[in-house]
Amino acid sequence: MAASGRGLCRALGAPLCPVGRFAHSEARAHLKPKYDAVVIGAGHNGLVAAAYLQKLGISTVVFERRHVIGGAAVTEEIIPGFKFSRASYLLSLLRPRIYKDLELKKHGLKIYLRDFYSFTPILEEDKGSKVPRSLLLGTDMAENQRQIAQFSQKDAQYFPAYEDFMHRLALAMDPLLDSPPVDLEAFQRGSILQRLKSLSTLQPLLRAGRILGAQLPQYYQVLTAPITKVLDQWFESEPLKATLATDAVIGAMLSPHTPGSGYVLLHHVMGGLEGVPGAWGYVQGGMGALSDAIAKSATAYGASIFTNKTVATVQVDSGGRTCGVVLQDGTEVRSKVVLSNASPQTTFLELTPQSWLPEDFVESISQLDTKSPVTKINVAVNRLPDFLAAPNAASGQPLPHHQCSIHLNCEDTLLLHQAFEDAEEGYPSRRPMIELCIPSSLDPTLAPPGCHVVSLFTQYTPYTLAGGKAWDEQEKKAYADKVFDCIEAYAPGFKSTVVGRDILTPPDLKRIFGLPGGNIFHSAMTLDQLYFTRPVPMHSNYRCPLPGLYLCGSGAHPGGGVMGAAGRNAAHVVIQDLKSLS
Repeated sequence: MAASGRGLCRALGAPLCPVGRFAHSEARAHLKPKYDAVVIGAGHNGLVAAAYLQKLGISTVVFERRHVIGGAAVTEEIIPGFKFSRASYLLSLLRPRIYKDLELKKHGLKIYLRDFYSFTPILEEDKGSKVPRSLLLGTDMAENQRQIAQFSQKDAQYFPAYEDFMHRLALAMDPLLDSPPVDLEAFQRGSILQRLKSLSTLQPLLRAGRILGAQLPQYYQVLTAPITKVLDQWFESEPLKATLATDAVIGAMLSPHTPGSGYVLLHHVMGGLEGVPGAWGYVQGGMGALSDAIAKSATAYGASIFTNKTVATVQVDSGGRTCGVVLQDGTEVRSKVVLSNASPQTTFLELTPQSWLPEDFVESISQLDTKSPVTKINVAVNRLPDFLAAPNAASGQPLPHHQCSIHLNCEDTLLLHQAFEDAEEGYPSRRPMIELCIPSSLDPTLAPPGCHVVSLFTQYTPYTLAGGKAWDEQEKKAYADKVFDCIEAYAPGFKSTVVGRDILTPPDLKRIFGLPGGNIFHSAMTLDQLYFTRPVPMHSNYRCPLPGLYLCGSGAHPGGGVMGAAGRNAAHVVIQDLKSLS
């Protein structure tokens, strides 16, 4: 196997290979000069929007600038024989209605649920010959309590109540995800009929309030306080608090001590799979297989999807209404509406003629917080990591902890805060927070026999380094080496198993996937950029100041994650508007 690994290393110069039905060429469709709807970008939200529009008979075309569909939900064979979910890598948040409405299982979607979801090994000195402790959490509450009791009997006792508390908050948020935000524009400036219609947008808020009831003040604190304050009220043991706190800062340039970090935690616990609340899983074939399933649904209804087609500009007619797009090759495609799955910045600052947008709107978009702490490292290895706290089986077969999100440098909230402070000063974290996942532990189709693909979601790394220095190959290599050294401390021998790696710093995430600032959510998921202020106040219901142009990506409500809600919600707003025009 080692010899095979060296051979694969020599092949690293080979081009990246996308995986999936639409990966290698344009969809087999003839490009027409006119459609009812154009969707810019074949990310999962754009594909969801296209499927819903076409399902209702609205002729729809999707243009994707890359050679492969999926946006950040994509599978690529970076190293020959190893298939990576190159950006997004776990599934939980995709809305249940989308599963059902688009018949994704019928179109090939298969998910591996994780029975155990979190593993935190702990570096402990002076243990002698004893195995270091670790915290393994999963779906069995009794086993969770036994694990937590290693560190605190009190915490083990309170953990079920904490889980129930968070589950109730997730239930309250649920109706808000599948509906557009309150239409403040209609309330303030619409006709009497528009104002009456907009009253219906209040219903999800009222339902959320009824679910939370008398505990609303406590839940309000979760959304607004630092997550450390919330967790300190429940627990005393650092390994548990730090493990839970990782979900409050992952993907966000926040410390656990930052007010509002509690919402980011909620965003990571309000999903579910196969009817199991809060469950996370791996998509068979990688995240690109999810995008392929959505695309198959859309094309089955009659939508057209084209790759290697970059939209250069949104067209506006003399009356000030969107009327189509112009592609980079000069091709004009007319349409009644345009939906953009691109970020708000790309949509409104690059693709839309500025003369048709109010100056204050453009200024607000340009001021969006897009800071990102994330560097994603995809690694091919020729055997499983062997953790001191949970030694591998003699057979070499994956154990329960290998299927988890493995949290390294996460046994104390102080470590997370210190890692954040480094990035605030312009330096990559000296001891970065690492979420290590091994999807091939459940999905053997991703790697050659005996080998595995490893996803490293690491932070904190600033977009621009101290002194205005840019990320170069030397800086990228130095940071990746530091991450690997950290893993080596928990799993000695890891570095010797590495066949190849793919390092994506924040600038790389922007360049490849169009993520502004490298932000996986398109813009920060902070309270000032959520719900009726996402992307900006007065323009949160997928419409924008230019009639006929809509936002349907993660920069719109309800935000980032592989959720599909923005695409579905935007499609329903478009359908409503088209009906009013006919």
